[in-house]
Amino acid sequence: MDRYQFFKKYLLLLFRSPAWCNSHLRKAGTQIENIEEDFRDGLKLMLLLEVISGERLAKPERGKMRVHKISNVNKALDFIASKGVKLVSIGAEEIVDGNVKMTLGMIWTIILRFAIQDISVEETSAKEGLLLWCQRKTAPYKNVNIQNFHISWKDGLGFCALIHRHRPELIDYGKLRKDDPLTNLNTAFDVAEKYLDIPKMLDAEDIVGTARPDEKAIMTYVSSFYHAFSGAQKAETAANRICKVLAVNQENEQLMEDYEKLASDLLEWIRRTIPWLENRAPENTMQAMQQKLEDFRDYRRLHKPPKVQEKCQLEINFNTLQTKLRLSNRPAFMPSEGKMVSDINNAWAGLEQAEKGYEEWLLNEIRRLERLDHLAEKFRQKASIHESWTDGKEAMLQQKDYETATLSEIKALLKKHEAFESDLAAHQDRVEQIAAIAQELNELDYYDSPSVNARCQKICDQWDNLGALTQKRREALERTEKLLETIDQLYLEYAKRAAPFNNWMEGAMEDLQDTFIVHTIEEIQGLTTAHEQFKATLPDADKERQAILGIHNEVSKIVQTYHVNMAGTNPYTTITPQEINGKWDHVRQLVPRRDQALMEEHARQQHNERLRKQFGAQANVIGPWIQTKMEEIGRISIEMHGTLEDQLNHLRQYEKSIVNYKPKIDQLEGDHQQIQEALIFDNKHTNYTMEHIRVGWEQLLTTIARTINEVENQILTRDAKGISQEQMNEFRASFNHFDRDHSGTLGPEEFKACLISLGYDIGNDAQGEAEFARIMSIVDPNRLGVVTFQAFIDFMSRETADTDTADQVMASFKILAGDKNYITVDELRRELPPDQAEYCIARMAPYHGPNAVPGALDYMSFSTALYGESDL
Repeated sequence: MDRYQFFKKYLLLLFRSPAWCNSHLRKAGTQIENIEEDFRDGLKLMLLLEVISGERLAKPERGKMRVHKISNVNKALDFIASKGVKLVSIGAEEIVDGNVKMTLGMIWTIILRFAIQDISVEETSAKEGLLLWCQRKTAPYKNVNIQNFHISWKDGLGFCALIHRHRPELIDYGKLRKDDPLTNLNTAFDVAEKYLDIPKMLDAEDIVGTARPDEKAIMTYVSSFYHAFSGAQKAETAANRICKVLAVNQENEQLMEDYEKLASDLLEWIRRTIPWLENRAPENTMQAMQQKLEDFRDYRRLHKPPKVQEKCQLEINFNTLQTKLRLSNRPAFMPSEGKMVSDINNAWAGLEQAEKGYEEWLLNEIRRLERLDHLAEKFRQKASIHESWTDGKEAMLQQKDYETATLSEIKALLKKHEAFESDLAAHQDRVEQIAAIAQELNELDYYDSPSVNARCQKICDQWDNLGALTQKRREALERTEKLLETIDQLYLEYAKRAAPFNNWMEGAMEDLQDTFIVHTIEEIQGLTTAHEQFKATLPDADKERQAILGIHNEVSKIVQTYHVNMAGTNPYTTITPQEINGKWDHVRQLVPRRDQALMEEHARQQHNERLRKQFGAQANVIGPWIQTKMEEIGRISIEMHGTLEDQLNHLRQYEKSIVNYKPKIDQLEGDHQQIQEALIFDNKHTNYTMEHIRVGWEQLLTTIARTINEVENQILTRDAKGISQEQMNEFRASFNHFDRDHSGTLGPEEFKACLISLGYDIGNDAQGEAEFARIMSIVDPNRLGVVTFQAFIDFMSRETADTDTADQVMASFKILAGDKNYITVDELRRELPPDQAEYCIARMAPYHGPNAVPGALDYMSFSTALYGESDL
């Protein structure tokens, strides 16, 4: 059988059998028995066109006359022609007269236009779309390879595969054999007619017996399958779209929850830490303050670095989430009140501010306590020496011995009193020193100031009393002096020379035993020089000692020579030669001890200088290295060498090299700890402090992480928006060209010039200014006056992006709901995966519109809420 005979037989089988027409007319509540007879009056022909097209035709004529029938057929033919179909040689008279050939031609034209031409898969033509649909549906089936609409269908497996794909319960596909085409074809035709309401339009024997079955016949029959299963296809597409939208929404909600938790934890840590850093309550001991310093080092070394990473990761997560929301056409994420990135930055700034002066305060407190300990010890030494000197002086000044003394004794008492006054004046400086030290201890807030003040006040009160008693005794002696004139000049001279020499020795012993505190080699060298100068005065002091002892020996000689009646002691002074010799020997013993103390301190200062130089050498290398890396990262972020992936790899290599540099930072931290443990406060060998290095290192880590995140977001934007690498390079080149200050942002005028350079038409009139203002509200919603590169890329790609909309989601839900304005719980659970179905059920509001049934849900308000157009 040739192709013409096959097609002719097919048409006769198809059109003389009312099954195909009745499958459509049944929807209108009618049917036909014979095509050429029942279409002659044009009424059922018009009804068939209305059912197939879904449109209303002109009102038909109900008369029985020929002119009424011709008018109805002409209305049907005019409607077919209005759909772009050319009717060749088909007139109303032939249809009314029952011309079989013309009637069959007209029916074939209807099939082509309304059953086949409207088929479209992925914007292909009707034939190509139908073929593509068949290929996709039969792809999983063995022995089926659909390449055309003729020989690919001869074995019947293609028809069976289409049925089994959509209704697997109707055919046991595993039992079919490729070498039994008649059975396969008849099975498919019978099942399609019985269960799918598809008329049996083809004959199995004719298909098998024809070398190349007619393409039109096969295509017409296959189109019936397409239309029969198109409803299931639409439901599948709608379900996939909803699944996609809900998956994106669920992922974004999880990211929002993660951000909220991380922000809360970080803010809570900052809230707990700031009061600790702001606590400036001083301790009373060096040990307690050093423990505070060690706690602060642990905070900087162990506790803060992970929080710096958390803060950086929080900003990265926030930027990534906002990018995903923009790409999926969702509203921007607004964190809970007080958890914005700006709020976290403000809290972090508060932490940095509290931390800024804490370490300096700790070191100053340690220095203050060290100074206080030194001053307190010095106060105790001087107070003890003074109290030892004043012991018994009040009782001595209150004696009445002059009342019974001889003239010589009175003169001796007077001279002795003069020597005491000289001694008293010499001690005035020590009293003033004691008061000055007590005042300084009060100014430095010494914890034991009350006891110091009490002791100092006692000394001062006693000193005032000594002054008053001294003046009173002098007046009494001067009154008695007029009666008594004898005096021993030698004893007086001895007393006058022995007293200052004794004071000098006491001062020397005090100085030799005095503690000292220095911070530099120059200071210890100054002390050593002063000590050497002191030792140079010892020979002259020894001569003075010998002279004083000579005076005493002369007195003894005179007493022995002239047999003077003496009590055996010098009446003008209590200082004996034995006491002078004892103190002199003590001074000589203290000198080498002082030498040893100065040598040890000199060695300590040399060690401290080595620590300064060691730290300065490393800091002078690390500081410039950090600055160089910051500048290199800045250049990489604005240059266009290779693709974004190349730039990302380059940045990650930089990040790896930076992380590998961390041991040198740790080594510098160790040197810095040694310097602080040695109580070294200044370093002339470098301008870098450990605080500078720490801040620079943290900024470097944050900058490289933020730059990598920006490039990742650009890649995400490029891939999601379909931007080519050439377009991305063009955008970057234009942006960099107008970013003349290399700040990474554009001002309004720079941004406008950049848009014009890319071909964006922005006029200088009022309309152009309004359009530019609209664009600026998109790229700069916070009105900061600058446009970032990410905002620039988002704007350039937004206009042409193919993203889901609320209307598309509503249309998809309407398909699942069977064209109803509401959807039921059962329909959601049948069409969507379980987790996403429950997600919708939990969030959809009840539907209260017309024809609502119990349990009806409002998918329209739910769809608009997904895109921020209403509230969930």
